[in-house]
Amino acid sequence: MSKPILLRFESKNGQFRLTVNPADHFPSLLPKILDNLPKDVDSRTLTLSNKPHGGEDRLLTSLRGVAIERVGLKHGDKLYIKFKEQPQINGNSVAPTATLSQPYNSSNRLNGLPILPTEDLPVAPLPQNSPTTTIKNPWEVVQQSPLDDRLDKKDGKIPRSLDQKMCRHGPKGMCDYCMPLEPYSPKYLEEKKIKHLSFHSHLRKINSATNKPELKSSYMPPLSEPYYRVKPDCPSGHPQWPDGICTKCQPSAITLQPQPFRMVDHVEFASPSLIDSFLNFWRIGGAQRVGFLYGHYEEYTEVPLGIKAVVEAIYEPPQIDEIDGCTLSEWENEKDVDEVARLCGLQKVGVIFSDLIDAGAGDGSVICKRHIDSYYLSSLEVVFSARLQAQNPKATKWSDTGRFGSNFVTCVVSGDEDGGISISAFQVSNSAVEMVRADIIEPSADPTVMLVQGNEEGDGSESRTRYIPEVFYRRINEYGASVQENAKPSFPVEYLYVTLTHGFPKEPVGIFNASDFPIENREAIGEGQELRTVAKKLGVSGGKIEGEKGVRAVADFHLLCFLHGMGILNKEEESLLCHVARSHDIAEGFQLLNTSGWATLLAILQESGERPPKRPSPATFQAARSGHIEDSDQLAKRFKGASLR
Repeated sequence: MSKPILLRFESKNGQFRLTVNPADHFPSLLPKILDNLPKDVDSRTLTLSNKPHGGEDRLLTSLRGVAIERVGLKHGDKLYIKFKEQPQINGNSVAPTATLSQPYNSSNRLNGLPILPTEDLPVAPLPQNSPTTTIKNPWEVVQQSPLDDRLDKKDGKIPRSLDQKMCRHGPKGMCDYCMPLEPYSPKYLEEKKIKHLSFHSHLRKINSATNKPELKSSYMPPLSEPYYRVKPDCPSGHPQWPDGICTKCQPSAITLQPQPFRMVDHVEFASPSLIDSFLNFWRIGGAQRVGFLYGHYEEYTEVPLGIKAVVEAIYEPPQIDEIDGCTLSEWENEKDVDEVARLCGLQKVGVIFSDLIDAGAGDGSVICKRHIDSYYLSSLEVVFSARLQAQNPKATKWSDTGRFGSNFVTCVVSGDEDGGISISAFQVSNSAVEMVRADIIEPSADPTVMLVQGNEEGDGSESRTRYIPEVFYRRINEYGASVQENAKPSFPVEYLYVTLTHGFPKEPVGIFNASDFPIENREAIGEGQELRTVAKKLGVSGGKIEGEKGVRAVADFHLLCFLHGMGILNKEEESLLCHVARSHDIAEGFQLLNTSGWATLLAILQESGERPPKRPSPATFQAARSGHIEDSDQLAKRFKGASLR
């Protein structure tokens, strides 16, 4: 092993020395260098040079794979450091956003190493210091959704009529038996069989205990997200973890218990045809399918201060489908699809996947895999949902960090106990999302249990990338007593999710009422999106153009995404197109027909789109009139160009 050497470093903030191993690579010096620099240093701009001015400057992140001894550095040599500071917003430095060409700031990782572009990170990790960095007066800074603003203004009280037996006052009086109930009343929830509190009811409940307006005391945000990682910048003065740890920075023991509230209470599909077209892939190909739900959120009046996710479209990303599952491929146009949804007033609200096995009876029945004696959501699916919820946080002014939980939902299409096809809706708990982000849990081969990670790596050495605190859960034992159990090595997965209700409107009034365009990424079952299909849908046939038919046909989310990918319409024209698709306004539709981009699109479709049928030759016409051509001959001519391969 090489003998350690001492290197000197100088920056505009002063000098310091580091003892390094000559065989180490330059990126491994990043955490040690950052410990001697101000906290607002942008590590992406960290540059090393052999001279204070006019030397050879190299970005530290560009020296990946380069050993210190390779560049000829010896004991006592001096390097010069240059860097830039991160921008300041509200007095707090903002961590830069990672891209494929710019890795995350190294302080966002527990091991201090930068995230390289080749690394596969399924969860977009939040900056490590963000959960511990509170926002001053979040109710003034954080911009939440208009729906949350409307629900905040409501008191949520549940009115009650006069009790003929107990009330002894007049019609304008009020007593304990007829006064309105709070939205979190246990009696009302039990009577209506509501299993979980809505988010805003939960907020009212904990806010009444945290803040008492009648005392006119200082206000504190009542919500706080769980944080199960080692806190950075410990005030005790010891080296950062994994080189040092104390009771102030290490996470406390975790006691799991079912989450009493849910961020979304109900999932409503705007039309049954959404599920029917989604299931057609399984009906034809026999493989499972995954799709992302696009829609919007509305107030759900069946639950006090409730929220429902209204699904208007299902987009199926690139994937490899098998009989027992799916593998998602790289979704290159995800931002484009999100932009089309935004122009239509929609957003990504959830994910849906199928888990169906035909019963073999020939009547369309399926096998019931998910029931009370097996599982409803497997450990692998919990981790999958937690990753998606981590990527879609909910902004709220009632949290000290400006966010809390997620409105992202998960739907499963599977068989029920009667052999029919049913939908189940879930959300994983906030604790599950944080445990996945902290790498505390991992899925098991047994779908009913979740595994707790160990502090050791695969080679038996102590992990330097994660800290696993003690994890407990409470259960009812065989004697009916509530006991606390150690969650290691595994615990039931039911502690990590909550159930939602789902349904369809009595009168389907979906935005996209002309959804017959082929669904994307279905080449495996012989369905493709082609220009001639677009031409037929928009009423373009040869030299004939049916403008009004094209205007009515644009109310199709899959067609809008295909037209966006063609790149023919400019931003104003595409915005008008999405507005016509959403409002179904014929007047604005004819305004769209007069735009130059739409005229260009129709001209392209006329050239390469739907073509008129070929006219029969005069000889064939005369033979047909005289009856000299048999039906079998016509059938042979019809299949002349067909191939059986």
